[in-house]
Amino acid sequence: MRLLVQRVKEAHVSVNEKVCGKINHGLLLYLGIHKDDTPTKTDWLINKLIGLRIFCDEEGQMNHDIQQAQGDVLLISQFTLYGDVQSGRRPGFTEAALPEPAFLLYEQFISELKEALGRPVQTGVFGALMEVSSINDGPVTFLLER
Repeated sequence: MRLLVQRVKEAHVSVNEKVCGKINHGLLLYLGIHKDDTPTKTDWLINKLIGLRIFCDEEGQMNHDIQQAQGDVLLISQFTLYGDVQSGRRPGFTEAALPEPAFLLYEQFISELKEALGRPVQTGVFGALMEVSSINDGPVTFLLER
């Protein structure tokens, strides 16, 4: 699994010109699921994500995690995180999970993240053509992989 983490001032996702997920200050997450990923990988990613101290404290230092910052979370499925562009000009996606197993892991990730945060998580629509808008804060961007 790959999780692209962006600290944002705000973000929203739309499908067919309808907003389906929207946050203010918090994290915009893009989740890519590998063809060999299993349900056991979600725990590590969620614990790592929740513990990341990437929000500024009163002195401007990155010392607060998502809970301390009282930030929101918007999660988007993103199979292209496993796109291979090493050869040729067209990306290959043979490393990305097929839609059905990817959907199950995506849903599990959402459920476990909600439980760990103790509050709702905004999402896009799995497999849909989405438009994502965000105002990055920093910018602060990290790639977590397990």
